[in-house]
Amino acid sequence: MRKITLAAAVTLLAAPLAAQTSPQVTNDLTVTITPQQYRICNDRPARPTWMDEVHPREAYKALTLMDLYELRAWEQIVETSNCGCDVRFPAWEDASEEFDERYLLASAAEHTAAQRDIRRQRNDLRDTVHDVCEAQGNW
Repeated sequence: MRKITLAAAVTLLAAPLAAQTSPQVTNDLTVTITPQQYRICNDRPARPTWMDEVHPREAYKALTLMDLYELRAWEQIVETSNCGCDVRFPAWEDASEEFDERYLLASAAEHTAAQRDIRRQRNDLRDTVHDVCEAQGNW
């Protein structure tokens, strides 16, 4: 039986984890971060910049917009029976415009109620969207 030190064991166990989670670092101390890759539809439109810069206390606003965006996309999938990437992940402009009109000045409590309602509507579409998108390889 071969003996192994505790330090060697920790190194052997940690090596695969480190290889999976460490950013790529070169000798000149630059860090390369690759763009996020999705399982489907990698050419998704960028979401509005303010969503990434919103103050944590107002993150509920970004959640409302994300929920609204997905609901509107799912409605289009059901209406057209098309789950192409351009339908599943449309431009953000329409959802952003609707958000600005309906929710921009709403209170946190109003956002919570809106999110609940939007998610209920989205859940009502879930099975149909799943079936359409799975059949087209986009689930």
